[in-house]
Amino acid sequence: MKYLIVGLGNIGDEYANTRHNIGFIIADACAAHFNVKFETMRYGSLAKATFKGRTFILLKPSTYMNLSGKAVKYWLNKESILPENCLVIVDDIALPLGTLRLRKKGSDGGHNGLISLIEHLGTTEFARLRVGIGSDFAKGYQVDYVLSRWTKEEEKVLLPEIETTVKIIKSFGTAGIERTMTAFNKKSRDAEDG
Repeated sequence: MKYLIVGLGNIGDEYANTRHNIGFIIADACAAHFNVKFETMRYGSLAKATFKGRTFILLKPSTYMNLSGKAVKYWLNKESILPENCLVIVDDIALPLGTLRLRKKGSDGGHNGLISLIEHLGTTEFARLRVGIGSDFAKGYQVDYVLSRWTKEEEKVLLPEIETTVKIIKSFGTAGIERTMTAFNKKSRDAEDG
């Protein structure tokens, strides 16, 4: 069984460690966990890891956020992976900082990366892990906010959640989406409540 794990973000030093690039940050953390390295390939950087008989193909698209669907479609086809075995990691300003929400499918939520994916794949039937980046910006400054870097305080909140996302990715491939949603969405809500 093969799974495509896609961390959405933008390439280039100016985007490194920005809120919009949380997908890249998590993909890097996952690669470090599995002790695998990314290689520059067509439409992105790729790393392959195996765990419990499953192959996890980690992808950081090089197409920029607005054309992410092009890279994802290419690698799904090349590796013969069905969209339901694809997990996309994306930033979400509608969720509080560090909140994790796993969904089996859904709308684009106004996110350019997800808009591109749905357009290129012709389906909303792919899992997405939304990572809350908060919404601490003045009206009209959303773009500046998502493209700005994390503060030290925000990094302290995020670090344990990044470790949790690696567990979610492993569970997605071994236990399936439903069981993973039950296990991890509840934990995330409990953390918010208490």
